[in-house]
Amino acid sequence: MTAIDTACATAVAALKTLSRPDLFRGEAFIDGEWVQNPKTFPVYEPSTGEVLGDVASMSRLDFVTGIKSAEVGFREYSSATTAHERAALLKKWYDLIIANKDDIATILVLENGKTFSEAVGEVVYAASFVSWFAEEATRAYGDVIPSSMPNTTVLTLKQPVGVCGIITPWNFPAAMITRKVAPALAVGCSVVIKPPSETPYTAAALVKLAIEAGLPPKVIQLIPTKDREAATELCTNPIVKKISFTGSTKVGIFLSKLAMGTMKKVSMELGGNAPFIVFDDADIDLAVQAAMVCKFRCSGQTCVCANRILVHNKVLPEFTKKLIAEVSKLKVGFGLDKSTTQGPLVNRGGVDKVKQHIKDAVSKGAKLELGGTVPKEVNQNGFFIAPSILTGVTTHMLVANDETFGPLAPVFGFNTEDEAVSLANDTEFGLAGYFFSKDVNRILRVASQLQCGLVGVNTGKISAAESPFGGVKESGVGREGSKYGLAEYYIIKAVTIGNTNA
Repeated sequence: MTAIDTACATAVAALKTLSRPDLFRGEAFIDGEWVQNPKTFPVYEPSTGEVLGDVASMSRLDFVTGIKSAEVGFREYSSATTAHERAALLKKWYDLIIANKDDIATILVLENGKTFSEAVGEVVYAASFVSWFAEEATRAYGDVIPSSMPNTTVLTLKQPVGVCGIITPWNFPAAMITRKVAPALAVGCSVVIKPPSETPYTAAALVKLAIEAGLPPKVIQLIPTKDREAATELCTNPIVKKISFTGSTKVGIFLSKLAMGTMKKVSMELGGNAPFIVFDDADIDLAVQAAMVCKFRCSGQTCVCANRILVHNKVLPEFTKKLIAEVSKLKVGFGLDKSTTQGPLVNRGGVDKVKQHIKDAVSKGAKLELGGTVPKEVNQNGFFIAPSILTGVTTHMLVANDETFGPLAPVFGFNTEDEAVSLANDTEFGLAGYFFSKDVNRILRVASQLQCGLVGVNTGKISAAESPFGGVKESGVGREGSKYGLAEYYIIKAVTIGNTNA
């Protein structure tokens, strides 16, 4: 049996092992019904390049239908449920996600490519947002404000914004759904979800479980499509009052402009170009291990992964040697193979971009220390590229200014703290940044100076349900997760009660 036959057989076999095969579905969920469409689009299994399945590709009219249904669902849901009741529904959804985490993770591996252990971790991470916002649902407190006028009381009420358009990316197909949908449902909104065309099956599984948990069917609409023009209905339809999008800055700016036509509330989690700074007083072993997590998780396909590794020249040789040694241990392969530590990229375009960045850097004087090729032992039709390291990288190279979104670690050198901070901030993006140092004063100083919404100090792990997630500059607006994430889905209404002595 050839490598491609083995991988295809493994994928088919994996679907047969699902405890809940009904979670793997390619329909839309509109107006409380699972809906198929004669028009479909293929979803590819990244380790083989073969078609995993065909998913309904819905039209603009389907979006209109879903939006109208969501409006009805919102009116019923927001008025008929208390915060405690909504919290209970979310807790049931959380329990169902956890109970089915292995099935969801298997589906996720097959359409996204990441390893099974990473996929299980993502599903648990996704569920944590549901649990978190179940608790936050009862904490949308208003205020009583002392009035400057006599016999007057001012109250503030926090009310759900209404129908929310949710547009999610393929790199975290479970977590990006729950991080947006859970707070919306917690405050009483309804949602219309446009899942990524690369990974729609995970979204369908989560929606299936949400309905099983007892959430009203019209409150959640799931509308997959390959027609980007149809999906813009979410941004232009006046019924939709809020747009939440995770994706590229270019698309985010385009969608924001459309949303402003009807003055929608927006949250945008957009591109990044994260610096990863290693100062000369850093714990080098700690920094190397953090770089492995931060750079190579999800095969480098995360918006917060280290895109530029900046190392003080005094410790550059030691850091580089240890990084090469660790990266050399990674094993590329099919995500359901227990020995695999690095899965494929999600599509051919991702592989081509990594190769382009390597070719450009080497042509301008950088050295390819490791990787850059497709490993011989993997399916050559899959979307694989070996984890790669470049040294001698400069700011004139493409990799310094363009988010790679792949397993490529470019290493830069620097001499002073001011130079490192300047290099780190020399980008239009400002999502995440990392640095390593033992000096408390430097930690406080640099954390304040980095122009990004998320800073990791002596760690490569910066995302959790309790922590606010979002960027500055062209990396977006708004925050997801944490106690601040709830505010993205409600409006504050001021109520002034006069003549209280009458």
